[in-house]
Parts: sequence; C-alpha cells; structure tokens
Amino acid sequence: MKNVISKIDWKKGGGLVPAIIQDNESRAVLMLGYMNKQSLAKTLKTQKVWFYSRSKKRLWMKGETSRNFLKLVNVKPDCDGDALLVSVKPAGPTCHTGEYSCFKTDKYPDALSKLFLTIEDRKNKMPKNSYTASLFRAGLFKICSKVAEESGEVIKAATKESKERLVEESADLLYHMFVLLAAKGIAIKEIQNEIIRRQKRPPQ
Repeated sequence: MKNVISKIDWKKGGGLVPAIIQDNESRAVLMLGYMNKQSLAKTLKTQKVWFYSRSKKRLWMKGETSRNFLKLVNVKPDCDGDALLVSVKPAGPTCHTGEYSCFKTDKYPDALSKLFLTIEDRKNKMPKNSYTASLFRAGLFKICSKVAEESGEVIKAATKESKERLVEESADLLYHMFVLLAAKGIAIKEIQNEIIRRQKRPPQ
C-alpha cells in the first residue's frame, strides 16, 4: 500500500485518478471520487480518505463537515494504473443525502451477509431483549450446545420430516453457527475466503 502512488499513471488522467470507494465489510460500492498525488498521500498518512475537488480546486476530506469519515483499510490500483479501489470502514452514511451509498446500494448484498452483520451488531451493542445477545451472555459452551442441538434437528428433518422442515432447521443451524463464529471473532469474509481458496485447488 505504501508504493501505490508510484504505481499510478498520473499523466493519463491529467494528474487525477478515479477512486472507487468500497465498504470493506459489506463490499458494497459507496461512492466515486477523484484523487491526485497529494490527496492520496494524505489518505495514506492520516488513514482517512481525502479527495481532490474538481469544482473547488482543493483537497477535501470525506466527513470534514458531516463527520462521517471513511477510515482507510486498503487501497490498490487497477491493472492499468489509472483507477483506484479504496477499501474503507465508513463512520456513517457516505452520501450527502443521508443514504448509506451514493448509488443507493443495500449495505447487505444478500440475506446471509445481512444475518451475520446483524449478529455482530447484537454482539457489539448487547441489547437487553435480544435472544442473540442472551447467547453471547451465556457464553461459548451454551452457543456450542445450541449448534449441536440444531445439527441434530437438521439430521432429524432430513431423515424423518418434510423438505419444509429441513429448510427451517437448516436456517436455525446457520444462525447458531454464525453466532458461534461471531463469538470467536471470525468474520464471514474469512469463511468466504477459505471457500474461494478451496475452489482454486486443482480437481482431485
């Protein structure tokens, strides 16, 4: 990430390069801005995303007014060195309209990601009347016991009950598995990365 400035073809864009801003957690695209060498350098130095305003002819930091900063996670150029993908952790809505994304993208791209992120939110906030929070309070043994219980229910549904029951029990098992992963500090993207790694293996 330190050498990214030298990897950009600054002449190609007249000293500017488009920067695609992506939520590092949900992978949703949040906005598109433009950077020059100075704004990219400040982004790397401060770990908060800076852009160059083409209309105001100055550097500006996302969140300087709204306080909805974009905390830098990673930045990398594309294959031609004329665009940037900037992974961030947003402190709030990115769009000036109050939307999560300037493209009105859903933060949760699919139901399983939404479930996992909701579980992580319950872990962080621990609301009083939340079943998920009660599992975290009960501890790892209780969570593991529920995973074992739901695994048994899935087997029972598969061997003795209907397809609908199997779907329902499978959803219960996935939910409690996600609680276990969150309790151990494992993000869903780590599981996704492991699946991708396995898919890249040569056929056996």
